[in-house]
Amino acid sequence: MPRALITGITGQDGLYLAELLLSKGYEVYGFMRGQNNPKRELVETTLPDVKLLTGDLTDLSSILRALDSSKPDEFYNLGAISFVAYSWENAHLTSEVTGLGVLNALEAVRLYSKDDPSKVRFYQASSSEMYGKVQTVPQNEDTLLWPRSPYGVAKVYGHYMTINYRESYGMHASSGILFNHESPRRGPEFVTRKISQAVSRISLGLQKDLSLGNLDARRDWGFAGDYVDAMWRMLQQDTADDYVISTNETHSIREYLDLAFKHVGIEDWTPYVKQDPRFMRPAEVDLLIGDSTKARTTLGWEPKVDFPSLVAMMVDSDLAEQKRLAGL
Repeated sequence: MPRALITGITGQDGLYLAELLLSKGYEVYGFMRGQNNPKRELVETTLPDVKLLTGDLTDLSSILRALDSSKPDEFYNLGAISFVAYSWENAHLTSEVTGLGVLNALEAVRLYSKDDPSKVRFYQASSSEMYGKVQTVPQNEDTLLWPRSPYGVAKVYGHYMTINYRESYGMHASSGILFNHESPRRGPEFVTRKISQAVSRISLGLQKDLSLGNLDARRDWGFAGDYVDAMWRMLQQDTADDYVISTNETHSIREYLDLAFKHVGIEDWTPYVKQDPRFMRPAEVDLLIGDSTKARTTLGWEPKVDFPSLVAMMVDSDLAEQKRLAGL
């Protein structure tokens, strides 16, 4: 039975990845902060077969203890402070967790596997936010990185450190440069879930309006459940490498609003949506669209859920949740 250790197990990607690995017969260990973590119950309820270990990406010794306990064949480093807007308010903490946390994870794996550098296959969750002020359209594995947020800068550090450990120590360390991927499990602070939640509440008469930032920002949005399959495929390759994971399509916030409101029978969303300067980024990333040709060719991966289906999935999920909460 293969064994896997997942940091960031409480996030949407961690939950979907754990489900995928369990379905493939893995023994799965989840690495999370503190026994009083408010999301611990979510994992225990949703995935009772996952064995939880406590630790912190800023503490190398705790990662080593987790490796000793889990003895994994594969290590998926999904842990990060991942809300981009938060990274400007807490740039130092974001850098420590999202950037230096990768170094700690890599170093822990190196020390644990010192007799066999490829003993544990390592996956690093890189991000399309690394492209920032995009230099080519679409973006692929060779596009110059120009991050526009502390989060993006921290991800660039982790990305290059993963490459460095692969080249310096012969580790089987791969990075997935994942473009925006969403799901009903996305946190409500992220714009896609913020919209789907608000649209469901507005349609039920529970909320009057919705405040957003830049409505013209364009993203390459896919389904998180599809993207974790790409992570697994990377670690099944004989040779480690870096891959862009994307739908190869771009859509604006306005398009997302169109689909979400129409799904609940509202044709004109303009009376319900307000732009608020508080939600504007200090340095905006205007256009992201990936070129995942390499992943499709080498890994045999492709997304299954298209953009309209993703929006409908998220709105339907939030409608059901809001009806339940309101007793409707």
